[in-house]
Amino acid sequence: MTNRTVYFNGEYVAEADARISIFDSALMFGDMAFEMTRTFGQQPFRLRSHLERLYASLRLLEIECGLTIDEMEELTLETLRRNIGTEAEDVDWQIMHDVSRGPLSLYSTVFPDGGRPTVSINCWPLIKHMGRFAENYTAGVDVAIVAQPAIPATMLDPKAKTRSRAHYQLARLQGERIGPGVWPLLVDSDGYLAEGPGWNLFLVSNGTIYSPEPRNILLGVSRGTVAELAAKIGVPFESTNLGRYEALQADEMFCTATTFSVVHARSFEGQPVGDGQLGPIVSKLQQAWKEFVGVDFIAQAQEYARRLPAWEKREIAAHDIT
Repeated sequence: MTNRTVYFNGEYVAEADARISIFDSALMFGDMAFEMTRTFGQQPFRLRSHLERLYASLRLLEIECGLTIDEMEELTLETLRRNIGTEAEDVDWQIMHDVSRGPLSLYSTVFPDGGRPTVSINCWPLIKHMGRFAENYTAGVDVAIVAQPAIPATMLDPKAKTRSRAHYQLARLQGERIGPGVWPLLVDSDGYLAEGPGWNLFLVSNGTIYSPEPRNILLGVSRGTVAELAAKIGVPFESTNLGRYEALQADEMFCTATTFSVVHARSFEGQPVGDGQLGPIVSKLQQAWKEFVGVDFIAQAQEYARRLPAWEKREIAAHDIT
């Protein structure tokens, strides 16, 4: 069996034993805050920034998790330490935090020791996630607006990262109906470009990087990193309202998320972005990102793709034993 360990409600347990109650508020309402970061060279990427956003989301949801942010950070590093040795030294990791208010009080008789918040931290090897993603760095991705709109801040502030994400799932399904592998882009209530399910969008026009105005989007940690790196390589960065018109006129388009960092879009709404190839600004940004984290994440993903079949066989065999 695999030896991965999960921090779960005050204990370190085997991955297969970390199970949430069917009466948990996360299952009943999607009432859970979460965060996801990754390592580069087995070092967490901007862990404190991700945890600060986690605690901001918890405050919005009015969840008291019972841990200070410093304690959460220490537990995260310990969870990572316990898992790193289960893979080769060149394997990087996804780190996931999930926090809910715990089982609903209606079902308190099922929990004689009293209900408490559900807190879990897990680490997952990035071989599968990034191995499957690797070809996108060369080919680029296809972006299209879907019917599902972004949730406006008047309903649930998108700056909080929560598991109330049915609209993201619907957007993904709509994207697949447009075409295999299409990346779905949501627009806000005013019709401006917002975000994708778990990723931020950027346009490049006349040498300037433009990001959707942050009113109705998740303020991604990677989005902030783009702004910092843009300044470092001397490229102007602006946040503004963007629509279909601006997207269709863009010289370059790209998407960011913590797992894959930066990937270019080759098409928007079925039309090529520029010449459909990786453009000069995105190329410079990828290089600056590699230097910043000390890892060539593109070459790493390509190596993971090569090793993925053997890794999956090992995982299947380990779980068959259990």
